[in-house]
Amino acid sequence: MRGAKSAKWVAIAAVVALGATACGGGSDDKGSSKAAIDPNGVFSVESGEPQNPLQPANTMESYGSIVIKSLFSQLVSYDSAGKIVMVNAQSVDSKDNKTFTVKLKPGWKFHDGTAVTAESYVKAWNWAAAPANKQTNSFWFSDIQGYDDVAPAKGKPKATSLSGLKVVDDNTFTITLSKPMPYFVYKLGYEVFSPLPESFYKDPKAAGQHPIGNGPYKFVSWQHKKQIQVAKFDGYKGPDAAKNGGVIFKNYASPETAYEDLKSGNVDVITQVAPKDLPVYKQDLGDRAIDQAYSAIQTIAPAFYTKQWKNINPKVLQGLSMAIDRPTITKTVLNSTREPATGWVAKGVLGYQPNAAGDVTTYNPTKAKQLIKEGGGVPGNSITIQYNADGGHKDWVDAVCNSITNATGVKCAGDSKADFQADLNARDAHQVKSLYRSGWVLDFPMNANFIRDLYGSKSDGNQSGFSNAKIDADIAAADTASTLEESEQKYQAIEKELVNYMPSIPLWYYKVNAGYSEKVSGVKFNQAGDPVLTGVQVAKK
Repeated sequence: MRGAKSAKWVAIAAVVALGATACGGGSDDKGSSKAAIDPNGVFSVESGEPQNPLQPANTMESYGSIVIKSLFSQLVSYDSAGKIVMVNAQSVDSKDNKTFTVKLKPGWKFHDGTAVTAESYVKAWNWAAAPANKQTNSFWFSDIQGYDDVAPAKGKPKATSLSGLKVVDDNTFTITLSKPMPYFVYKLGYEVFSPLPESFYKDPKAAGQHPIGNGPYKFVSWQHKKQIQVAKFDGYKGPDAAKNGGVIFKNYASPETAYEDLKSGNVDVITQVAPKDLPVYKQDLGDRAIDQAYSAIQTIAPAFYTKQWKNINPKVLQGLSMAIDRPTITKTVLNSTREPATGWVAKGVLGYQPNAAGDVTTYNPTKAKQLIKEGGGVPGNSITIQYNADGGHKDWVDAVCNSITNATGVKCAGDSKADFQADLNARDAHQVKSLYRSGWVLDFPMNANFIRDLYGSKSDGNQSGFSNAKIDADIAAADTASTLEESEQKYQAIEKELVNYMPSIPLWYYKVNAGYSEKVSGVKFNQAGDPVLTGVQVAKK
């Protein structure tokens, strides 16, 4: 996946979730529920190779994120209604939405036995914000006072620590923002804000290969390109202690292979079903099949830094959007497991609004050709869509391309990368040739996460090179609104304006189409589309 969880980039074609980080929702579980449970039983989950070392601020894709979230707990989480739940924090209070006092629950330990203190958070955030440490999510700390001195847009840093972070005592610290932000507490549930143990700083590179966290699981091993294993941490103090003995995250080159392994009992939980298996998986798995919504969206984004898309008239992108027959593709190729998108914000988050994009997501070949012509045409009259081959995307990319070509005459082809890591690396290096698949899942349940963190000029999630001064100014105004409701409404207004700029082409909202083996029970998926690992129970052999 991914997104965010800046949102997390979504790796796969078919997934979704309901609920929250700690207590997500899912289907009624039957399967092996009557079997005796082994509280120390280990189960396996279909996954892939993380793009980067396992450092909390260096993870912006789903394969790394699911592991990081098993190893690290945050100050807060969210319940199924999107309300704040305290986890490592006892309280996060503010009178002005600018200065926040964080009080930690006492007695928490890292997996190495050292105490989780206020310093554990403050030092970790300062380290992650520093440009020298090259963390992919460093911009997430830009709201905190002093960020521009630590990570200036130009020139050398003037400071090594954020002036807005102050340790009060072992269990208390304060956060002062540059400007008031009514939804800042929501952001604290994202794993970039994890604490780090003192041992991390002795060798951060080594720590990324053998992380030590404060979460429900502790790290065991990482066999690159094969699997990552974590084990239950008996000293965990959080509300979501593991009901199992550990998890093995198994790498798969394709969702088709993972599905076959699920049927044969060689993997216990899959987070996606390949398009070709969607018509039969419910019949194959029965009560062990999962079909539910979660807060993620699939788009395709132009690489605005390329000659093809630099200074492009948005009408061209509006026309390409109207050339895509979303209802037919979601019904046939994706077997009705997706819902055509009508805007840029995923369902299930604060501020979602239907039909934010107007008619540009409605299939209309005549209008599509007209808009492309009015906009000066597609440079070269040919486009490609980059995607990762290990995510089950080929079928729908081919279908989107065929729809565009049939409706407009613009040539279109898929540009396949071997795996999600290769796909992300190409995006990061600005090597995308034309357009790329850009799936995004919530980091926190608010529309700001799907707008600011993808389309703000300086945001870490903005890999396309999209930049617009008016949108940036509107984002700044939404971030400094006096209330959460006002901020939400301002972001809704921004979303409706995006149609005039087309930073990406919305395709469809995700769903979780997954399944699990007869060996496990209690399998549920959360609002981010991830299995709630701690709730899985393993049957005794």
